[in-house]
Amino acid sequence: MEKIRLKGMTWDHRRAIDPLLALQQEFQKECPDVEIEWHARPLSGFEFTPVDDLASDYDLIVLDHPFMGFAARSGCLLALDSLGLADGDFVGPSIATYRMAGKLWAVPIDAACQVAVSRPDLMARIGQPPPRDWAELIRLGQRAKGQGLLLAIGLKGVHSLMTFFTLMANLGTPCPTRQDAALFEPAAARHALGVMRDLLACCPPEVLDWNSIALHDQMAARSDLVFCPAVYCYATYAEADNVHPLRFHDFPGPSGPRGSTIGGTGLAISAASAQREAALDYARFAAGLAAQSVFAQHHGQPARRECWEDAAINARFGGCYRDTRATMEQCWIRPRYDGYLAFQEAGGDLIESHLRGALGEDALLDRLARLHAEVPA
Repeated sequence: MEKIRLKGMTWDHRRAIDPLLALQQEFQKECPDVEIEWHARPLSGFEFTPVDDLASDYDLIVLDHPFMGFAARSGCLLALDSLGLADGDFVGPSIATYRMAGKLWAVPIDAACQVAVSRPDLMARIGQPPPRDWAELIRLGQRAKGQGLLLAIGLKGVHSLMTFFTLMANLGTPCPTRQDAALFEPAAARHALGVMRDLLACCPPEVLDWNSIALHDQMAARSDLVFCPAVYCYATYAEADNVHPLRFHDFPGPSGPRGSTIGGTGLAISAASAQREAALDYARFAAGLAAQSVFAQHHGQPARRECWEDAAINARFGGCYRDTRATMEQCWIRPRYDGYLAFQEAGGDLIESHLRGALGEDALLDRLARLHAEVPA
């Protein structure tokens, strides 16, 4: 029998590519005539590469949910409602992030949001439990400084914007998800920016150069970074094969663990694929419990609710899923309107510039508001 060959694109980290390669072997037990050739791109490409460009070259695309507005308008992806997936099978609002214009455009295969992460050996030196809110966080930072230790976060570009979004939602004043509404309530935005500056005063200046992966790498490698309050979780850094395994905790927001900006990834199918049925079979398989359990065994970050509740999976990842569940269940979904990604890229750079001291608060808020209003629809 002639082989059916699918091409897939994901992003370049063991959390992303390793589980897909392992899953391919399991999938071929069910569909031996289908082969999948996976490619990977850097995180920056994952966040911004136009999805229609990918859909012209690949059958299977692992992507982020802010692309959904464009996908719904352009028709470059295949609607996946026929798979019959249930919202309750996935943790938090994972599946809801891929619904747009009444259709499902991707299936959740990886779940994440902004949570806290610590170095347990350094926390033990301080002798203080993980903070539960922002006031406790700043007290931890002050105590850490007295012992030559620092807090940490990743605030490069888009990650500055995601932290701002999370704090706005946590404070009970979430930014709107529609383009036809004002981007923020000014007093709340000033409060959120002040909270970010308070944190930055307890961190090394290079946090403004770090994305999520760099933040985890630095916390695992350095001996002075004790705690980060908000970063997109990479549970694989809690696995025992790390020299310094990290530990994850609920987001210690000013109002508790609510409002974290959801991330994660979904698996989409190109509308131009010549092998739609095989691609649909794979998407159905990849979203199933058996496949998601394979993800967890190969450094992946499953989206299935049962995996987050599984004792063995939690043991493998240092209790990550158990200890961040409250945050995941109270996530906020960022804007997904067509054209939003242009705002996301430029807006993140503006907030980073403000945090570097190169742009005043008034100028920042004015430029963010105008940028949001002027994004081409």
